[in-house]
Amino acid sequence: MGAAADYWVSAAPQGAQRETFPVSFADRLRASVRSRLGSVALGVALVLGATAAPAAAQEISNVKSVDIAVQGSIVQRCQMGAIPTADFGDLTRPGKSAAAKVALDCNMPFTMLIKAQNGALTHSAMPHGQGPYAGSVPYSLDIELPVRRPTTEMISKVFEGRSLTGGQAISSAGGIAVDGLLLRLSLGSVSSEAGLLAGQYGEVIEITIAPN
Repeated sequence: MGAAADYWVSAAPQGAQRETFPVSFADRLRASVRSRLGSVALGVALVLGATAAPAAAQEISNVKSVDIAVQGSIVQRCQMGAIPTADFGDLTRPGKSAAAKVALDCNMPFTMLIKAQNGALTHSAMPHGQGPYAGSVPYSLDIELPVRRPTTEMISKVFEGRSLTGGQAISSAGGIAVDGLLLRLSLGSVSSEAGLLAGQYGEVIEITIAPN
């Protein structure tokens, strides 16, 4: 406290005549307090500056993992190949059948919708026949659909032709299809003892794939 007071009182260089100014006790006390407060403030600033950098470095060194968000998408795809026309030729021979392997590729679960126009092979002009002769031939449609979910499973369905006029559905049950589709159409027996009316017979079966 005395050193601070001497600094503020002395104003002459070394060897020169010293002039002493009257300094009150209160002045000396204020000078001493200002000096000490300045030293304390400086000391605090230095301490804070010294500890700030290690704190930041410590936070970085404690990081154990970093999450990186990655995203993408795959476009839905459900494609079916062409179905060839089945020609049974002479319908007087019973028990005929025709099979076709159809390409099918669906990268998501789907539902197959099947709808028939007539429910039987019908005469082009007289589907109900004429006289004792019948005008239609019943049939059944057998469908084999291999799906993966993730192992390969076989979904098999057999539909009578007349049940297809109102439409039928087959679900892939959460599976996808990459191995195609097998269709088998088998002709039934004509109920009329006289047989079939002469002429052309046909049927249209529509199969639609709808992604779920």
